[in-house]
Parts: sequence; structure tokens; C-alpha cells
Amino acid sequence: MKKLDQMDRMESRLLSILQSDASPSIAELAKQTNSSTATCWRRLRSLEERGVISPPVRLVDPAKVGCDMDAFCQVRMKSQDAQSRETFKRAVEQEPKIVEVYSISGDWDYLLHILARDMGDVERILMSRVLELDCVAGTSTIFVMRRIKHTTQVPV
Repeated sequence: MKKLDQMDRMESRLLSILQSDASPSIAELAKQTNSSTATCWRRLRSLEERGVISPPVRLVDPAKVGCDMDAFCQVRMKSQDAQSRETFKRAVEQEPKIVEVYSISGDWDYLLHILARDMGDVERILMSRVLELDCVAGTSTIFVMRRIKHTTQVPV
């Protein structure tokens, strides 16, 4: 894979455009990048093949579908052995309202981002998916009062 510093201007421009709006046609993208449609298509295919970009998706506003609460839950494991990590991974993957999971450094082992309807929803997720696991020693949850900034765009 090309390193970022080896990415040319056209690829950087394509990434910037597509992160703002993934709906333009190849012809529209070619126009915005001052290239031919064939060149633009080849560059997009190259970015996909190299794993730089994924298939396009539409982003959903969580509040508009009843997920008004963001919670971040720190998780401490009893053990870091392979079986415990795999058990934890399977459990969090099965819960659709846990939308992000990070392995982190410091006093905690994992950070979960939960999109929920309300406090009861968060409690259900924690009690039935996380705290029921024998490998989990404890959790600490932070509730978001208001989103200040949220973006899916990666600086290129």
C-alpha cells in the first residue's frame, strides 16, 4: 500500500470529496478532480483495492432513530488471556448498540461507545452483554450530555 506521503493530489482530492459526500457519479468526480472518467474510475478502484476506502454507506442520525443517548463505557478485564479476549470480543460484537470498541492503554482495557434509547437501555446492555462475562472485572460509564463535534472524515 502507498504511504500517505506517496498519495498524489488526485487521490487526496478524491478522498476529501468522498468523505463529504459519497454520492457523486464518476463523471462528477472526474470533473471535480480535473481528470477523465476512465482515470477517475481507475484511481477509485486502486483506492478500494489498497484498502484506503471502503464501500460507500449512508450515515444515520442516531437521535432521528431513537438513539438519543451516547455512553462511553470503560471496561477492566480480570485476565488478558486469549480466551478472555475472544469471549469479550464475541459478546460486544453481538450487541448492535455497542457501535465502537477500542482496546486502550492505561488503567482500563477497553472503551465501548454505546448508542442507546435511554439509561435503561444502557443498563440492559451493560448487565446482559458486558458485566455477565466472567472475564470482566468492572466498568465505569460516562454519559454524554451533548455532542460538540462528530465527524467521520479522516484528514488527508
